[in-house]
Amino acid sequence: MKALFPHSARTDDIVVRVSVSFLPEQSEPSRGRWFWAYHIRIENEGATRAKLVSREWTIKDGRGGVHEVRGEGVVGEQPVIEPGEAYDYVSGCPLTTPTGSMEGRYFMVAADGSRFEVEIPRFPLIAPAVTS
Repeated sequence: MKALFPHSARTDDIVVRVSVSFLPEQSEPSRGRWFWAYHIRIENEGATRAKLVSREWTIKDGRGGVHEVRGEGVVGEQPVIEPGEAYDYVSGCPLTTPTGSMEGRYFMVAADGSRFEVEIPRFPLIAPAVTS
């Protein structure tokens, strides 16, 4: 799993795994635009279901600029993750620099109605060097 998802974080019984890919076909370095896709897998290793209700991201660019993103669910969904199950989704991030990073947290609700936060591990956004 480490090779497929090199970045991971565990918060109690929830594990968040991340892989990231630079997308040259959607990037235009000459116009100051670099784009990455990231694949997230949220695994519920606990004994009770968990519903992801919202998220909060901190996106940093290579100049030290910080952009905060908050919103309901992920990719238009508020998934319920049953015990022993996982939820996967893919999203993307544009930057105006060839390097940066992302990290954040999910806000979740357990089956008993209690709310809890889950860490999204920090992962780098690094465009490959272009040689001419």
